[in-house]
Amino acid sequence: MDRTRPLNLLLAGALALGGLAALSPAAQAADSELARNGGFEAGLDGWSCTGGSGTVVPSPVHGGTKALQATPAGSDNAKCSQTITVKPQSTYTLSGWVRGSYVYLGVTGTGTTDGYTWTQSAPDWQKLSTTFTTGANTTSVTVYTHGWYGTPAYQADDLSLFGPGGAPVEIPATPTGLAAGSPTSTSVPLTWPAVAGATSYKVYRGGTAVGTATGTSYTATGLTPNTAYSFQISAVNSAGESARSTAVSATTTSGGGGGGGELPARALVGYLHASFANGSGYTRMADVPDSWDVINLAFGEPTSVTSGDIRFKLCPVAECPNVESEADFKAAIKAKQAAGKKVLISIGGQNGQVQLATTAARDTFVSSVSKIIDDYGLDGLDIDFEGHSLSLQTGDTDFRSPTSPVIVNLIQAVKTLKAKYGAKFVLTMAPETFFVQLGYQYYGSGPWGGQDPRAGAYLPVIHALRDDLTLLHVQDYNSGSIMGLDNQYHSMGGADFHIAMTDMLLTGFPVAGNTERFFPGLRPDQVAIGLPASTQAGNGHTSPTEVNKALDCLTKKQNCGTYQTHGTWSSLRGLMTWSINWDRFNQWEFSRNFDAYNWS
Repeated sequence: MDRTRPLNLLLAGALALGGLAALSPAAQAADSELARNGGFEAGLDGWSCTGGSGTVVPSPVHGGTKALQATPAGSDNAKCSQTITVKPQSTYTLSGWVRGSYVYLGVTGTGTTDGYTWTQSAPDWQKLSTTFTTGANTTSVTVYTHGWYGTPAYQADDLSLFGPGGAPVEIPATPTGLAAGSPTSTSVPLTWPAVAGATSYKVYRGGTAVGTATGTSYTATGLTPNTAYSFQISAVNSAGESARSTAVSATTTSGGGGGGGELPARALVGYLHASFANGSGYTRMADVPDSWDVINLAFGEPTSVTSGDIRFKLCPVAECPNVESEADFKAAIKAKQAAGKKVLISIGGQNGQVQLATTAARDTFVSSVSKIIDDYGLDGLDIDFEGHSLSLQTGDTDFRSPTSPVIVNLIQAVKTLKAKYGAKFVLTMAPETFFVQLGYQYYGSGPWGGQDPRAGAYLPVIHALRDDLTLLHVQDYNSGSIMGLDNQYHSMGGADFHIAMTDMLLTGFPVAGNTERFFPGLRPDQVAIGLPASTQAGNGHTSPTEVNKALDCLTKKQNCGTYQTHGTWSSLRGLMTWSINWDRFNQWEFSRNFDAYNWS
């Protein structure tokens, strides 16, 4: 949690450019057009785009009324492709019109030399064209267009493959072997063998199509705990869709949310500056209004970055003249708990960098945090690791199986604490968007290196602890612009940002654009929206009117603006703010608005 300033983080990337393909002889006059829906007038019919990166737009277009628009994200270059039947030992011309930077048009599977052509910059429509000759046994090729990593959206229109037609494409066979893996409380992983001739697969839940996969796996998310579900898949190519597979059933686990059941259905979470003072002034524990359901003591901090030895002391009298005594502070905590409130120790913050790089630091973390919890009679732990506390080592690319010691040791430490204190132990987390939602585009240093290794680094922690997690309240402030699931960038300060960022947590998303590594959504009762309480508390302050719009959209599907959510999350838990002190400084505007909001 930032005491005084916004977090400014930079991403680095690298571009590697290929050469132009050599041109072959032109197609013969008797040839015909083979590309299906090359003008995208029928939407994406016939085309498959990686990671859901492609959409059809009415403007800009080169011809007709529609064109393709695709947005690269993370390690996904927004490749849209179509497999087309051709004849062996025949010559074809591939062409199309594109707009954007680093746009490619190419072909694979020729049986000879696959070709492509590209443009570095096309501010307006530019034609790309290449020719190729098929091999002696080639009966189909795949034509494609794609952008480049980290670049904005590109457009393509009037794509054409001209040459002698081959035998008709047949609808793929019905998939077999569909299997369900180990469910969580809100998700079920599915896998199946590849089907010859399929370019994608449709996934059905209870007879309703819920998603598409280009590979042979899919994770169904946003499910209800302790509920049985039935799944089927079908195989798809340019000729159409197969019959659905035999259904497979799976039941989600009961979950539980790590003590969340003892929180009210709508909870207000706030940080109390207990160990330091700033411009907001010191607020005694006994003076915290009853509006606050969870009070996070800011902060427990390490004796050194790598020691794992966490200490907490009340603000010194010299810094906070009105600070209460230790005895009064502890008595006030007990009074809050008697009134049904939860009081947690928050570890980290802007100045409290914590790197559990060794098992010794992990064990020290467990013992020192336990001592704080026991000394003050607290209800649990809030993890507010910021800055350089969490990062991914090179080669640590799968959030489901992390290998970086600082992440593995943190997960183990928290699980140990959870086991020690039992089901009533409250666990919350307050990561910044850089460490969570940015993972939709970037994860760690990336497939070629050069990215910030902290990008998305909270995802393995959240995932490993999701069944122990009471609340996740990402800091929707002090943030740069972040891409949402609509592949558009969203900026702080208005309802749109909170809607898009929260929808990502509840819907789930492919990490770094990789559909094979899908981060499952959390339960709505595990999620609260994190905001600054006043303009002085942090960049990205959101007015009460905009806060209410965000709540309306997420819980009622009202006042949504341009971003369309992937569900109606009526059991969203509530709001978090930095901080109780700043809300007091601002005449309790934040908490009073929360109390007055109509959730029904």
